[in-house]
Amino acid sequence: MSALDQLIRAQKRERAGMLRLAIASAVVLGAASTLLMGLSGWFIVASAIAGAAGLATAHTFNVLLPSAMIRLLAIGRTAARYGERLAGHAAALRALAAIRPAVFASLAAAPPSQALSLSRGEASARLVQDVDAIETRFVRLSAPWSAVAGLASAIALAALAGPAPAIVILVAALAAILTARALAKRFSAPARAAIQAKVGALKDTTAALVAAAAELRAYGLEAWAGETLNAKAADLDAARLAAARAQGLIVASQAVILGAAVAAAIATAAPADPALAALAGLAAAMGVDALAGLAHAFDQDGAAREARERLDGILRHQPQAAPTLEGAPTLSILGETLNPGERLAIIGPSGCGKTTAIETLLGLRGDTEHLRAAFAWLPQDAGLVAGTVRENLRLAAPKATDEQLWQALEDAALADRIRAAPQGLAAYLGDDGERLSGGERRRLALARAYLRDAPWLLLDEPTEGLDAAAEALVVERLAQRLARTGQGLVVVSHRPAPAALCGRVVRMG
Repeated sequence: MSALDQLIRAQKRERAGMLRLAIASAVVLGAASTLLMGLSGWFIVASAIAGAAGLATAHTFNVLLPSAMIRLLAIGRTAARYGERLAGHAAALRALAAIRPAVFASLAAAPPSQALSLSRGEASARLVQDVDAIETRFVRLSAPWSAVAGLASAIALAALAGPAPAIVILVAALAAILTARALAKRFSAPARAAIQAKVGALKDTTAALVAAAAELRAYGLEAWAGETLNAKAADLDAARLAAARAQGLIVASQAVILGAAVAAAIATAAPADPALAALAGLAAAMGVDALAGLAHAFDQDGAAREARERLDGILRHQPQAAPTLEGAPTLSILGETLNPGERLAIIGPSGCGKTTAIETLLGLRGDTEHLRAAFAWLPQDAGLVAGTVRENLRLAAPKATDEQLWQALEDAALADRIRAAPQGLAAYLGDDGERLSGGERRRLALARAYLRDAPWLLLDEPTEGLDAAAEALVVERLAQRLARTGQGLVVVSHRPAPAALCGRVVRMG
């Protein structure tokens, strides 16, 4: 059993009460809909025949019991439809709310070679579209039960006019199921699978172009960006059009079978009684129509299957508990051995492998993941989330107090800037911190690294984008922090000021 199947099974157990209510409601809905339509048809025709037969016959015709049954069935159908939708979708949405964090946790637990190779757009597609696609695994649980209840009621009603109409309905139902299944496999499945893949491609392209929006404007490439997005959107639209055509083909086939079933049921029931013939015809219509939920499920199978394969590739990685550190570890990097509290500067021209050395130490490019808990890391291209100052800082320390946040900002020489903002720590930063300058974004990321309770600081270009005065202040505050905390330091920089904090230097390139 795949990891996704295990996750879905666990959610089905947890939502068992709601799912049972949805199934029970679906059974009532399927049976009530068919019985209501059949009884209504019989009642109308029988009333017309009684009225045409004369006043005496009309007076003897019992209109109260059938009309009461029709009202009861109508109320029951309405209540059952509400119950089925409410319980089924509530169970599905709550299950998806539990599945998404599991997918994200598995993505975070994946080997760096896989996790870091997945673009933002693709990761978003996994968490949104792919998880949404498996919603049918919950919602459609009630569809077979509703179909069986509706079909059984239709056969039972038709049998009142003789066995032939009942057999007609059964044969039509089998034809409808087999036809829908065959058409979905042939046309819907590839189209739905293509939609899942093309949504990811569109999101990936959109994320990349939005991130480069300033450069695109500066170089006058807005039109090219628009054309690129339009091409991806056109690919997605083509897949959706193919899926819509496949769905239309399935619906059309069901309509043809329904019409044939109604005609055949009326023809075979006509010798018995006109009212029973009307009952059999409408029962046939509702019996085939009751299978619409199954036909829709077949139509969605392609998307669910593609989503399952994509999610299984992520969910096979299970989050592991972070290793417990017993004191500050000794580090080995670029031939140097560092004892706790020591400082090392790695300097050299761009492209000589400085960042690679840091990422190797972190286990992002090797098998030293057990050391990751020892580091507070400032990456060269640190990202910020679309949230507040507080939310961005607490990514490194979710339980940090405001006092601790302010201390980290002081150490990063950014506290005065944040205090000057109208909302302080609650100030919204926009996408990737777009409301801050480049230097301010860098210092906020540095403050976030300071909040991580770790014996070693790994800082990759901590003063990039800062002017000389700001750089001097950041380096001064860093020196004060190191003296206060006793943390070790590995700093990558092509600028002399941060390197001056270190007693040992490795020159690369």
